[in-house]
Amino acid sequence: MRRAPLLSIWGCMVLLPALVCADVDEDDDAPAARARGAPLALSAAQQEAVGLTLAHPVNGVGPREIDAYGLVLDPVELVTDFGRLASSRSAARNAAAEARRVEGLYHHDANASLRALQVAEAAEVDSQAQAQAAAATFALQWGPVAAWPDAQRDTLIAALAAGRSLLVRADVPGQHALGTMPSKALLLVDGMGVTARVLGPLPRTTPDLQSAGWLLEVEHAPAGLGPGARLRVTLEGAAVAGVLVPTAALLYGDAGPYIYRQSRTKTGDGKKQYQPVMVKLLAPVGEGWLVGGLEDDDSIVVHGAGVLWSLQGLGSFSAAEEDHD
Repeated sequence: MRRAPLLSIWGCMVLLPALVCADVDEDDDAPAARARGAPLALSAAQQEAVGLTLAHPVNGVGPREIDAYGLVLDPVELVTDFGRLASSRSAARNAAAEARRVEGLYHHDANASLRALQVAEAAEVDSQAQAQAAAATFALQWGPVAAWPDAQRDTLIAALAAGRSLLVRADVPGQHALGTMPSKALLLVDGMGVTARVLGPLPRTTPDLQSAGWLLEVEHAPAGLGPGARLRVTLEGAAVAGVLVPTAALLYGDAGPYIYRQSRTKTGDGKKQYQPVMVKLLAPVGEGWLVGGLEDDDSIVVHGAGVLWSLQGLGSFSAAEEDHD
């Protein structure tokens, strides 16, 4: 006998007493249907049993300005991290070349023992691991700079070393999902507004503010402004239009954020269908998010989305599921 998924069994036994257990017992096509994000059909009694609440999203415009807190970063840390990355990569290349050299000597009986080959291969694996760790650390700490070509990164490091530029981390406290990237930033330095360029997101969360951040570059900063300084920052961007949804309506899967939307069509037995729809996070607004991918006449699940997820067991979405019914 085929076993139904644990979450689906739990939903049938506890959350959906009116749910016919035949809906949980799978046939050969059910697993594939769930993997595609097939609609979940519920009767009126089942919807009431799980306490689904529906609402229409509201049209809105994202804020042009977001207040943030800035910290001027120490360029020595960037130089040190990049130096560690470069040296680890060089060591990995040298270890790989040495392992190939010893391997060639061993296979041609040219004064290389099996022990020597094993030592060289172990050194190669260790150096590769160190290079990967250095790359991961650099990407987490410096975000967009890690993706730059070497020439662009060298130019930035030279400007930082000469004092022509500063790097600033700007955090919106308590916000882990950043939304769309601001177009520019303004730092408040002793009452003066100093412009900064937004380079990209920084994935490492700060323990004190519990937030992800943006990396800013300040060119020709005022004299005396240096590493360790804490500043008020205003992140600015063009207004973005979308619809407002409460945070309780949002779920996050392998393909990104999504919500459950009620289909405009009914099944033959009168049940309502609910299907995941991918959305794009634009900007946080109060207790919700401004998102793209929905219309204001859509009926979305604003309470009980987690129950639908547990019943359906979603793992992926197809492009067709992003379209409206």
